[in-house]
Amino acid sequence: MRIILDAMGGDNAPLAPVMGAVQAAKDFGAQITLVGKGEQILEVLRTQGIANLPEGVEIANADEVVDMHDDPANVIRKKKNSSMVIGLRMLAEDQGDAFVSAGSTGALLSGATLIVKRVKGIRRAAMGPAMPNKAGGKTVLLDCGANAECTPEFLLQFGLVGSLFAKKSLGVENPRVGLLNIGTEDTKGTQLQKDTYALLTDAYEKGLLNFVGNVEGRDVPLGAVDVVVCDGFAGNVLLKSIEGTAMFMGSMLKHKVFKGFFAKIGYLFCRKGVKEIKKLLDYREIGGTQFLGIRKPVIKAHGSSDALAFRNAIRQAMDAAKNDISQELEQGLRVLSEKEPSDDQ
Repeated sequence: MRIILDAMGGDNAPLAPVMGAVQAAKDFGAQITLVGKGEQILEVLRTQGIANLPEGVEIANADEVVDMHDDPANVIRKKKNSSMVIGLRMLAEDQGDAFVSAGSTGALLSGATLIVKRVKGIRRAAMGPAMPNKAGGKTVLLDCGANAECTPEFLLQFGLVGSLFAKKSLGVENPRVGLLNIGTEDTKGTQLQKDTYALLTDAYEKGLLNFVGNVEGRDVPLGAVDVVVCDGFAGNVLLKSIEGTAMFMGSMLKHKVFKGFFAKIGYLFCRKGVKEIKKLLDYREIGGTQFLGIRKPVIKAHGSSDALAFRNAIRQAMDAAKNDISQELEQGLRVLSEKEPSDDQ
């Protein structure tokens, strides 16, 4: 299995992606192609005391870099020789099994859609992070920012994609799919939620997914469902709110723990558990977020990823390539299309 890595993407490039690749090759036996400015990649290796390319790691030269300020819609046309565009083209041409980048989210999504292409029948690709929940499992959130405005048909497809992803990648036997709303009653929400509710109910009756109804934001981190469906605007607000709450609680806990002598003694006994919780919520341990609905796995790593984050993003890319859902997704979409409008809204 070969993973293509954008060596020039992210705040800490090329050091972080290059060293993350070295570690992933060592830990997972991954075959990795580093796409970027060859001399800079080799210089990173030399400064880290590595004289030769590690076994399994190779370089594909790219003269340009996609900047965070570049217009995503014009990247493919104006920066054809960038590490991101070349890497995506290599993936589309079957020179690798998955692609990882910490570069511009908009440019990466645009490039993945236009170069690698969506699964046949998919109208919009979605960002689907798998968030840890209180129940001890993970909850897939679609969409968390790729599509701020959605139609009911988009959300229906997100439900199908998320359900298949949870089943194949997370090992959930019969994923519970919930629609993010301001209440659990089927009459709640705007027209978007009401229409989507009807479509998800129809998909449930067809046996395509296990729709359990509306779910409120507070119930998502508690593990009320395995997949939560929403537009990218609401999903991003939910995700950032959960992240902010976790950071706030962690900060408050640290403040209270080190405030008094007995609290410090108590911390010694629960330190292991606290570290495990912190690790569970650390984006570096997760790796990145997959664009679900793209024909081959494209992973968006956090912009500030360090070597550990890139290492784990590569591991995630390997898992995504191994648990490909494209064929099952096409089959499910064929059944859904029987009652859907034919025009691409």
